[in-house]
Amino acid sequence: MTCTSYSCQVTSSSRTAKSKPEPGPADAERARLTKSAVVDRALALADSDGLDALTIRKLATDLGVTPMALYWHFRSKEELLVGLVDRVWAEIDLDVDRSAPWPDQLRKLFESLLAVLRAHPAAPKLLLDFNKQTEASLRPMELTLEILRGGGFDPEHAAGIARYALWNGIMLVMSEPGSEWLSVEERVQGQRKKQITFAMLSPDAFPQLVECAVAMTTSDDPEFHYGLGVNLFIAGVEAIAAQGR
Repeated sequence: MTCTSYSCQVTSSSRTAKSKPEPGPADAERARLTKSAVVDRALALADSDGLDALTIRKLATDLGVTPMALYWHFRSKEELLVGLVDRVWAEIDLDVDRSAPWPDQLRKLFESLLAVLRAHPAAPKLLLDFNKQTEASLRPMELTLEILRGGGFDPEHAAGIARYALWNGIMLVMSEPGSEWLSVEERVQGQRKKQITFAMLSPDAFPQLVECAVAMTTSDDPEFHYGLGVNLFIAGVEAIAAQGR
């Protein structure tokens, strides 16, 4: 067969088309699995089952893909955990009314931090063990420092209060009354045992503990716990400001 310029072009194009590999299963998985979707599901699993139970293989099974599809987005579990930390930081509402008094701005930001930590049981441990200096983590800190500097605090006090705000928020969530119990039944039984322990103390030696036995062991009103914690934090910062810091 004589090869004209046209027939050669057609033949060459046909061979190229036939030699182009078809998309494989891994390509299809990557196409439908976004990094955001991976983080969403990983955080949900960490919240429900705990960080220690979260593995690349378990996450892949839950998403219905192979582990290799996840390595396209995260090369290791550590990278995945840093991605979860970034998601936690990103959920904090930074939309603060900058025209409001600085204590109100600080309160709103602190309450938003608490809301995120409460929404994600895995968040306190994530921030304690896997927190990295990424843009997502630096934005809330930058805004906190800006609010405090605008309130008259020098750099040393502003930095100290900003750091304390994070640890105070984590402490409030981890110390929520009743959080150590997994079910309502366990909480009720545990609370009753603690109340009996306080009530059986000598009223002569521990009159206040006996009188406050129920209040010391109750876990029925978490909003009181968090409201008190926020008020104590803000009042303390305002007291430092009043000293001319």
